[in-house]
Amino acid sequence: MPKPTSKLLAAGLAAAVALPAVPAFADELNLYSSRHYDTDERLYSDFEEMTGITINRIEGNADELIARMEAEGANSPADVFLTVDTVRLARAKELGLLQSVDSDVLERRIPAYLQDDDNQWFGFSQRSRILFYDKSDVENPPQTYQDLASDEYEGMVCIRSSTNVYTQNIVAALVAHLGEELVAEWAEEVVGNFARSPQGGDTDQLRGIASGECDVAMSNTYYYARIVRKGDEQITPEQLENIGWVFPNQNDIGAHMNISGGGIAANAPNRDNAVRFLEYLASDQAQEYFSAGNDEYPAVPGVGLAPSVAELGIFRPDTIDLSDIAANVDTATRILNEAGWE
Repeated sequence: MPKPTSKLLAAGLAAAVALPAVPAFADELNLYSSRHYDTDERLYSDFEEMTGITINRIEGNADELIARMEAEGANSPADVFLTVDTVRLARAKELGLLQSVDSDVLERRIPAYLQDDDNQWFGFSQRSRILFYDKSDVENPPQTYQDLASDEYEGMVCIRSSTNVYTQNIVAALVAHLGEELVAEWAEEVVGNFARSPQGGDTDQLRGIASGECDVAMSNTYYYARIVRKGDEQITPEQLENIGWVFPNQNDIGAHMNISGGGIAANAPNRDNAVRFLEYLASDQAQEYFSAGNDEYPAVPGVGLAPSVAELGIFRPDTIDLSDIAANVDTATRILNEAGWE
């Protein structure tokens, strides 16, 4: 079945309604996904081979998919919503687009802090948001997220924009840990340390270090691990060797973790198949593939890591309840805007 193009999805609510309907048969699963990784093909094909359930995928930007589900309402064919950040999962829940799931498998395998309080969404893979630096220029790299505000790093920091969900997530986590007042002061000081206006994706922050435009940057681990495994046309092996990293806040809150996760749509026509799919994502087979195929950290404890991920080393993660992060996203967004964080 052909997938709608991103151009159609981007056309808005009216276009969403007009898009071709997705069939809903007993042996099928309709997956709305904003995961854009080619390596996930193996993840889906293995599930189909194991269960005989055909996955019909509708792929696009998370906000577009949420808008589509809203427009479709009770007639939505969506069974599972899968995305790559806590912000969109929380938004889907707030809009009533998800439903609670009672699964012994998910309860047993997914740590409680990676579950929504009402079991409407679950984290299935993780990426740590850490600090990278130029080894040749930075003798004393920042050891905490708070250190990014230090005068020592004036004009050295490259980071993503305030509209990016990764930025919103880390700031929301800091609000939950440190309080709104301290984080507001921190954000203003970090803006004062920017080497350039926020721009690009995480890989662009690493390229900024390689090119000499930045000395310190923030990025999710899997972007770096992917370069280790596959290379990058703008970063030479010598430049990559000159990039060091720090897992921040190892003596207190731990390194911030972003997730890829999902939940069952509120009006899922194939609910049983949807539960089976979420339970499959928590299986050892799928968890190992999240790491081997996309350089992520498994959500399930004890699952082995890909060499590119293991190379980063052992660290203490922040195990804050993701629902606490979701509850502070609006505050984080306001803090970023007031700080002039573009």
